[in-house]
Amino acid sequence: MKTKLIYTFAFALVCAFAATGCRHQPGKLTHMPNTGAPTVQDDTGFRTKPYQDNTSIAATPGETFDNMAADRAALAANTIHFAYDSAAIKKAEQANLQAVAQALSADRSTKLLIEGNCDERGTEEYNRALGDRRANAARQALVKLGIDAMRIQTKSFGKDKPATPGHDEASRAQNRRDEFILLHPLPGMTPMGGS
Repeated sequence: MKTKLIYTFAFALVCAFAATGCRHQPGKLTHMPNTGAPTVQDDTGFRTKPYQDNTSIAATPGETFDNMAADRAALAANTIHFAYDSAAIKKAEQANLQAVAQALSADRSTKLLIEGNCDERGTEEYNRALGDRRANAARQALVKLGIDAMRIQTKSFGKDKPATPGHDEASRAQNRRDEFILLHPLPGMTPMGGS
């Protein structure tokens, strides 16, 4: 009888915890550089930001990224890769960024789309935010190399576009990347803005 009472009490206690759930303290707001959008830092220290399609982030009044032809092959060899859970650009990738900057400087009618990507680990929301930070890190690096920020657009695909389908570390390392897509004006179109 006593054992049955203890089990009943324990079961009721478990049900009470399940019904109320764990209390989660809201994270601290942290502003990303060069954006007004806050990110949330949770108890684990990871920064999260709801994914926003930021394909028009670089557009200014009178400037557009419409009527541009995407050339994915031109800068494919300059793809940069990242460490796990990082948006920091490695020193080994600086030559690739300089090559991208030179290509943009050589033809001022071109613009650039940077696509940030992640490996399959982590939530969809977290990977969208991480891909966004990776693309914006490359954008900021190119601006420091003299490229007008208004010529650069960024987009995050999170884990949705793996370069390699494997689940081993070698495949994951290939998927943690920024791809650079050179945008050319379509024939008969005059590009606006940009230096």
